[in-house]
Amino acid sequence: MHGLGNDFVILDARETAFTLDAAAARAIADRHTGVGCDQVIVIEAADDGLADVFMRIFNADGGEVAACGNAARCVASLLLSDSGADHAVIGTESGLRDTDKTSDGHIAVDMGRALFNWRDIPLAEAVDSNHPSISEGPLADGCAVGMGNPHLVFFVDDADSVALEKLGPKLERHPLFPERTNVEVVQVLSPGKLRLRVWERGAGITKACGSGACAALVAAHRRGLAERRAEMVLDGGTLVVEWLADDHVLLTGPVATSFNGELDQNLLTTEKAS
Repeated sequence: MHGLGNDFVILDARETAFTLDAAAARAIADRHTGVGCDQVIVIEAADDGLADVFMRIFNADGGEVAACGNAARCVASLLLSDSGADHAVIGTESGLRDTDKTSDGHIAVDMGRALFNWRDIPLAEAVDSNHPSISEGPLADGCAVGMGNPHLVFFVDDADSVALEKLGPKLERHPLFPERTNVEVVQVLSPGKLRLRVWERGAGITKACGSGACAALVAAHRRGLAERRAEMVLDGGTLVVEWLADDHVLLTGPVATSFNGELDQNLLTTEKAS
């Protein structure tokens, strides 16, 4: 499945549980010898009595992460299609995520509250997250935001001219971010419309990033550059992000299914994956 080209292999482990390790995730995500995706998602049965399912997220490099907005929307689409309902709750390592089908058929997910405390993002030391004094090449005065995963947002005059393929890997591993970070470059088209490109930790440049769009909107509003609701124009299309009055961030957009199938068991074995 994909959300605006941010693509996922979604594995259903609700009835037959299995463990996916980093090597197997890398093998599945490989676009030449596996299936190919930005992230591998595993849907597991929830055991907390609160969520409909639990979602695990593996980046293309095999690292497990706690949040992914577009993946949550894709999983929600599957659940809502199966149940015929308009609402589902997804458990993640970063908390419960309420999801809804909108009147136009899009999927909305409540990404929870944006995080600004340096410990929560997390950062390696106490700094002002709105101005952490990070720069790389033409990028300067970034803004750090936690959306269940760390983000570093830069505001630029022209997002498309930024050499993100060169700057992204360096900033991802900046020492201020002990868990590495996602990187966004944002161009303010108007207070209600932002253009952004994203370097995702462990995946590289992606066509869209839901949590990145949320972080970008929140950072822009904190800087006085945008309203609390805006269209976020990514390489793969447009998402809508709203920073609600209760400080939760709502992410809305389309999802699509590319194909259904079964993986060869060799892709799920560490020996083959390594």
